[in-house]
Amino acid sequence: MTSTLYLDGSIYSPEEPFATALLVADGQVAWLGADGAARAHADQVDEVVDLDGALVTPAFVDAHVHTTASGMAGVGLDLTSCASLADLLAAVRAECERTRGAQLIIGFGWDEREWPEARPPTREELDRAAYGGAVFLDRADVHSSVVSSVLLAALPQVRDKRGYSETGLLTDMAHHTARAAVSDSLPDDVRREAQQRIRARAAALGIGAFHEMGGPDLAGAKDLVALLDLAEAEPGPSVVGYWAAEGAFTRLPDARVRGLAGDLFADGTVGSHTAGLREVYADADTRGHEYLTAARVRDHVIGCTDAGLQAGFHVIGDGALDTVLAGFTEAADRIGADRIRGGRHRLEHVELVHPEHIDTLAQLGILASVQPLFDEFWGGPTGMYAQRLGSRWEAMNPFAAMVGAGVALALGSDAPVTPLGPWAAVRAAAHHRHPAHSISVRAAFSAHTRGGWRAAGHDGGVLRVGAPAQLAIWQVADLVVQAPDHRVAGWSTDPRSGTPGLPALTPGEPLPTCLRTVVDGVTVYDSGAWA
Repeated sequence: MTSTLYLDGSIYSPEEPFATALLVADGQVAWLGADGAARAHADQVDEVVDLDGALVTPAFVDAHVHTTASGMAGVGLDLTSCASLADLLAAVRAECERTRGAQLIIGFGWDEREWPEARPPTREELDRAAYGGAVFLDRADVHSSVVSSVLLAALPQVRDKRGYSETGLLTDMAHHTARAAVSDSLPDDVRREAQQRIRARAAALGIGAFHEMGGPDLAGAKDLVALLDLAEAEPGPSVVGYWAAEGAFTRLPDARVRGLAGDLFADGTVGSHTAGLREVYADADTRGHEYLTAARVRDHVIGCTDAGLQAGFHVIGDGALDTVLAGFTEAADRIGADRIRGGRHRLEHVELVHPEHIDTLAQLGILASVQPLFDEFWGGPTGMYAQRLGSRWEAMNPFAAMVGAGVALALGSDAPVTPLGPWAAVRAAAHHRHPAHSISVRAAFSAHTRGGWRAAGHDGGVLRVGAPAQLAIWQVADLVVQAPDHRVAGWSTDPRSGTPGLPALTPGEPLPTCLRTVVDGVTVYDSGAWA
């Protein structure tokens, strides 16, 4: 393996805050220090890179990704720009004409809330637009879909699932069943192309690792195993695999699976009115759905702990969070809180949160895998959360309270629900639509690096001698130093602070540009800046 010496940069390392040079050798960070000492040994390495002031940080970790679904953006039908039902139907018609009806049309990203018609298409409308062809269209939150008649006829197992409708709109388990079947039917070359596309995109964004949220109600075992195989066969971001199957302690689809966690559904989503709430939605006569009981959560957590696996659940609404944390508490009562804490278990999304929830998360050492872009996209007094929940939107995603109570956070995208973009996520966490919930750029950056490794049950995400060389190099404007709680202490540019600087991430200003990403010493993305 080659060695590379990086000179004249800003190295983000709390252990060596004044470092301007870094040596990567044998896949590890071999040395950190000042340029003067490093230049004397420049002739002993394979590559010397003059950073010209660029910032070197640990590579990001995206803690929640659906790889194949995200990669289908370049293969399937992108409906995110549709401004009306008519636009969607026209897009389906054009795609069917382009492919001459020879294949299943898979679309994604539609959102009816702002359409003049304010409703999704019916299957009869899809039938006409697709000339009777097979169509599967995933909603923006990937918790609802619409399907055509011919596809529905090919999936008879969907009809007896909760959430099935003769209109062709599928929610709840009917949607998940259809989505898993469609994913399983993808040709191997299409799946591979989609997965390669997302690994390449992640690398170009400075992401050195991501967590794949697999499961029998998601993309299926074949999809997860193919991705893990691809990550071992081709350079790129490393992949941590999760399998969302209740009680499958001895039935893992692959020995590389880290846990029976991820999108193991305790409820649905706010956008689809399926997140489990304590009280009814503001715009619908329902409290959503809860798919688990406290006893089932308890048994799953105990079984995972005994098997040395991480347990975890998808949970968004406060009612579902009540149930999940009651199950964790019952598990702790049976086998001891220390064993629960030692399991490094995790929850995904954790959005509508109350103080008593935060106390339990902290006491039991349960990590929260969160998506700050959810708040940027749907928060605020006029956003989707306010439409669905009324004033309860103000309790959504209380990052500051969680961090203040000692709850560990890991940041992610939930791609394709929101796009890959780690600096955008850090900025969204630091500029929350409810200012009281904002955290500092430093805290958010740590949650998107160290927090991601911690969410996988590992230590990592810090540039130190002997650590794996997982790093990213950035073209940035001025670096500033932020105290842990920026609401109190503000910013500083004083290098005497001994704290490495990060970009300010001011809203409206350009985000840092990735110049190179390195995973275990191997360059997996290079912008050509040093060609």
